[in-house]
Amino acid sequence: MNRRTFVKNTGLAAAGFAILPAAQAFTAPDPVVKLGIIGVGMRGQAHLGNALRRKDVNIVAICDIDDRMLEMANSIIQKSGKPMPKVFKGDVNAWKKLLELKELDGVIIATPWEWHAPMIIGSLEAGIKYVGTEVILGITMQDHWDVVKAAEHHNAQVMMLENVCYRRDVMAVLNMVRQGLFGELIHLQGGYQHDLRNVKFNNGQQPYGGGVEFGEKGFSEARWRTEHSVHRNGDLYPTHGIGPVAEMININRGNRFVSLSSFATKTRGLHEYIVKNGGEQHPNAKVQFKLGDIVTTTISCANGETILLQHDTNLPRPYSLGFRVQGTRGIWMDVNHSLYIEGLSKTNDAWEDANSWLEQYDHPLWKKYGSSAEGAGHGGMDFFVLHAFVESIKRKTATPLDVYDAAAWSAITPLSEKSIELGNQTVEFPDFTSGQWMYRRNTFALNDEY
Repeated sequence: MNRRTFVKNTGLAAAGFAILPAAQAFTAPDPVVKLGIIGVGMRGQAHLGNALRRKDVNIVAICDIDDRMLEMANSIIQKSGKPMPKVFKGDVNAWKKLLELKELDGVIIATPWEWHAPMIIGSLEAGIKYVGTEVILGITMQDHWDVVKAAEHHNAQVMMLENVCYRRDVMAVLNMVRQGLFGELIHLQGGYQHDLRNVKFNNGQQPYGGGVEFGEKGFSEARWRTEHSVHRNGDLYPTHGIGPVAEMININRGNRFVSLSSFATKTRGLHEYIVKNGGEQHPNAKVQFKLGDIVTTTISCANGETILLQHDTNLPRPYSLGFRVQGTRGIWMDVNHSLYIEGLSKTNDAWEDANSWLEQYDHPLWKKYGSSAEGAGHGGMDFFVLHAFVESIKRKTATPLDVYDAAAWSAITPLSEKSIELGNQTVEFPDFTSGQWMYRRNTFALNDEY
């Protein structure tokens, strides 16, 4: 019996493996979910604002070490008309005091990447069963394993709040994939192709641009994120690209990543930005950045698909996540907003505008909640990722994106660093599910609930 037959006959017929049961019918009155938010910088404030819009959520505590960010968060809370939460501040370990609150149903972590793993594990050890973390699970491979084992040990849910999985066009394409329009999927692409130079540098007063400062002299993400470009060379931000395509080919649920290889170009963009905007004599013009301007990663999968990811944040370019979904019957590419379906497209061997197809196959979630998502941030995606997290808490079910997804997607970063360091060698991808990927079912966005 080959592996695919084995999966079909046993794995897919079995109950899906999860720390908690998958979604079930929910008819009880809506409970109010009590959340704490660790980190109320620009991203944390976005989650805060969306949570305050919900009648089924109370923010009972917030935490940050930056008084300016706390003031901005307080303003958002005051405008909402909801009660002011408890505030934890003044110390890098203040978040531990927040976790001592007994009324918390869940926490959201929106802090610098290096804090994610310890804060997730600390939350689980404090007895919190639902943790929503901003993207990037950890820095090292050990971080990823530690979070997975902690979630299993505490029988808890860790959901990466990867909002691009809920992007409207991406979900429409997922709907088309599941209805077989592209045939059997063969190759997928994605990435983070986003000019971040005015995020990595600012004037210390505003979050985006205006100067070439970073580190202690920077503000918001420039205070911490840019250091990763100084010291690391790899795909530092893979989850926007990998998350959506992983759902399309059932990664961790009948399929898995097997191996990875990465390549990095030379680094020029960040230095030239500093010289252009701060002058050759600026102290930061002497900084040696390690991150290649473009990092390209190829992943092989157990079921025979390949995935190409690109990290491109240091050069001038329009924003694009570079999605491509290609199967035996057709292809969709988001860069040219086009697709082609053999036998169904209007003209043979010619690109067709994707909009009419995306409207026709609009995902049920967007049909139901599209109006509620207006103004939620990132084109409405932020509504859906928070909605999924909150609804999972209310129903006491597994989150649709779980700790195994978080680990697999985020581990691309340290694995890509290792591959580049070894001269672009192919490295083995770990199986965070310990073999259970063969038995688990994909329950992500199967209907219009969450």
